[in-house]
Amino acid sequence: MRKMIMMTILASLLGTPAFACDMDGKTGIVEKNDLYIPVGEKSNGGITEAEFNEIIEKVEGIYAPIIEAKGKTLQIVRNWTDGTVNAYARQIGNTWEVQMFGGLARHETITRDGFATVVCHEIGHHLGGAPKKASWWGSSWASNEGQADYFGTSKCLRKFMEKDNNEEIVANLEVPAFATEKCAANFKDAADLAMCQRGAMAGMSLANLFRALRNMSSELKFETPDSKVVSKTDDNHPAPQCRLDTYFQGALCDQDHYSDVDESDATIGTCNRSQDYVDGVRPLCWYKPARI
Repeated sequence: MRKMIMMTILASLLGTPAFACDMDGKTGIVEKNDLYIPVGEKSNGGITEAEFNEIIEKVEGIYAPIIEAKGKTLQIVRNWTDGTVNAYARQIGNTWEVQMFGGLARHETITRDGFATVVCHEIGHHLGGAPKKASWWGSSWASNEGQADYFGTSKCLRKFMEKDNNEEIVANLEVPAFATEKCAANFKDAADLAMCQRGAMAGMSLANLFRALRNMSSELKFETPDSKVVSKTDDNHPAPQCRLDTYFQGALCDQDHYSDVDESDATIGTCNRSQDYVDGVRPLCWYKPARI
């Protein structure tokens, strides 16, 4: 009888779409929130519908063939008219889905690169490698929140940016001196330096979204990293400063963005303290390395 019950539960789980950023789809790149930004609501920031579609198409063009080579199909659902301020990923059989919402794109903190990083974060749940979200049967298919953030700027966003005139784009950004100095210390090539700066500012765009949704009054800064040190890897949404640190460190990692990450070994294709990296490493405010 017990065996039959367990088999029924397992069959039910296998027949149900698996979600991330959490596993039941109730939260996404941010925690569940009631903010709703309808089409036409004026904002001092955010992106247009044309930009929304253009950015999604660009990321989709990069990753659809990669996912197809794995025998799966990438489907990015464009919910422009939906005012939900969130995004999430799920897997339904051989379809790897990403749900993007117009409400998030219209938020005043969101820039083009910030929105691209949201798409990259969701792709990162599918392809970001270890560490994975824990589940009652072990590890799930989904890279955890911090890893999806790190993958977003260390791998995906660089692919998104690499053919752009990055120096020209950065010339129109107000990049804090600290971020520029850190990027310059890790990248000597001008184009790579500019991509690092863009990645940092994309992270700031998103971190300010998280800050706004939590009604935080304190400013987020590159030079004031989260001092928290976890005793074990936290799979959930880190605090906004911790997430900014993660995006920034992803931008600073000099590992080739075409070097694959691994499904079980979090050190492959990434920058690690155990390899004597100081910059570009995942922050200890959410990540507990197996070795340092």
